[in-house]
Amino acid sequence: MLVELHIHNFAIIEDISLDFRQGMTVLTGETGAGKSIIIDALGLLAGGRGSVDFVRHGTKKCVLEGHFTSPKTTGLRNILKQESIDFDDDLIVMQREIYQNGRNVCRVNGSVVTIALLKKIGAFLIDIHGQNEHQELMHSENHIELLDDFDYKRIEKLKLDYQLTYKEYRATKKKFTEWQDREQELAQKIDILKFQTDEIAEANLTIGEEEELEEEERRLANFQNIKQALTISYQLIQENEPGALELLGLAMDEMRSVEDLDQELKEISQTTTATFYQLQELASEIYNVLDHQEYDEDRLNVIAGRLNTIQQLKRKYGSSIKEILSFYDDAIEELEEIDQRELSKGELADKITALEKDLLVKGKKLSESRRKVARELERGIHEQLKELYMNKVDFLVRFEKELDEIEVEDANTMGLDQLEFYISTNPGEPRKPLTKIASGGELSRMMLAMKTIFTKAQGVTSIIFDEIDTGVSGRVAQAIAEKIYSISIHSQVLCITHLPQVAATADNHLYVRKEISDDRTSTSARLLPEDERVEEIARMLSGSEITAPALEAAKELRKHVDRLRK
Repeated sequence: MLVELHIHNFAIIEDISLDFRQGMTVLTGETGAGKSIIIDALGLLAGGRGSVDFVRHGTKKCVLEGHFTSPKTTGLRNILKQESIDFDDDLIVMQREIYQNGRNVCRVNGSVVTIALLKKIGAFLIDIHGQNEHQELMHSENHIELLDDFDYKRIEKLKLDYQLTYKEYRATKKKFTEWQDREQELAQKIDILKFQTDEIAEANLTIGEEEELEEEERRLANFQNIKQALTISYQLIQENEPGALELLGLAMDEMRSVEDLDQELKEISQTTTATFYQLQELASEIYNVLDHQEYDEDRLNVIAGRLNTIQQLKRKYGSSIKEILSFYDDAIEELEEIDQRELSKGELADKITALEKDLLVKGKKLSESRRKVARELERGIHEQLKELYMNKVDFLVRFEKELDEIEVEDANTMGLDQLEFYISTNPGEPRKPLTKIASGGELSRMMLAMKTIFTKAQGVTSIIFDEIDTGVSGRVAQAIAEKIYSISIHSQVLCITHLPQVAATADNHLYVRKEISDDRTSTSARLLPEDERVEEIARMLSGSEITAPALEAAKELRKHVDRLRK
């Protein structure tokens, strides 16, 4: 519930701090005193649309702050936990600053939040109803949630069971749709991958092949140079008169003749001998290589063609044969994955069929329970309307389709139902959507009847009525007063009113007045003691001049309320 409200430089309010209590609190005062401005401030704290027009003239910013006791609702606590907002002391402090330049700064328990998050949190704390604004009751898309809240225990398990299946169904359909959307793209991908893998496989590449071919190509391309070099080398070593081998042999013989004379000469002799035999072996090796030299022009052409093939593949698939073969392996793997997707598509289709059947069964169970709850809600609303002197009003929860007409195509996160609240305000007239009712007085009473029904379920801590009693009087006014009071038993109620019957019913009475000081207008408010409450109610009965009969009537209204509460 709302505990404290601080308003600074907001419209005609310079600075005001208000304490609020449990139960029903009315705000009264002259027209233009600033009662609705206080409600506007609460609306902004709950995430309402702000404007620089709210900033008091001549100031840089307005500051709004509300202190609320935290309701024990899981939804609110989950939001606070997700957003890392501290709430250990069960107190929620909401702040909002609006600057002349249009900038907004919002905080919850000291943490800076967006306006959207402020609004989400505010929905758990404040519910404002004005003469032409009835929030969720006047938005047909919310009616299904209101119906479910009416008998939450009966609906909860069925709804949760349905929603789990619906979530899986939507996820599976999304996968299937994504597959279908990519089917043409994948078909093109398959063609490309098959062409690429066939081209690489046909080439039958081996790692190291390119280097071997290049070496062989160099040898064939330089055949004449190689043969000439080998021939001359062999001739110089072996065939010339005298050749290098013969000359080295003579040197070897000379050194052998003196090797025994000195150790150093012996070592030179041994080296000369070893060199002779090495040169002899080298000559033999050159001869063998020369003997096997052959020039094959056809082989040279084959090598050139093969190297050209390798170059073409390198331009497409990698800078080396190793990279080309790696590309091939990856392409083969991707083709296998696509083949698996083809199998998965069939599995997804079968899963969707099974989930549709399951969803229809669970959705119909939920819908059947909703229809039973709807009949109970209709009876409850009719009882409330009788107490508000609307005996002839016919209220109906209208389902768009009969139970046997529901199809899986109707499925959404809330179930298989589309429903809306309908009423007929006069006998013989057809029922019409609640959202299209024209009469303000009837709409106010309809809203009160529903609010009485839904107050417990909704769990909103502070409900605010901004002059919803406009256009009624007499016994209807008294009935409205009692109905608002009955709502305050379960939730804190703040009510701006011009009806003395409503003012007399409240637990607390705040009087709002407008003052002029130094040519500036400002608003103040204070809690009235009992004697001043009676005077204020009398003024509401008689006008600006309080008469003795009005005072007596005011006292009688207060006594009537005391008797009512007993």
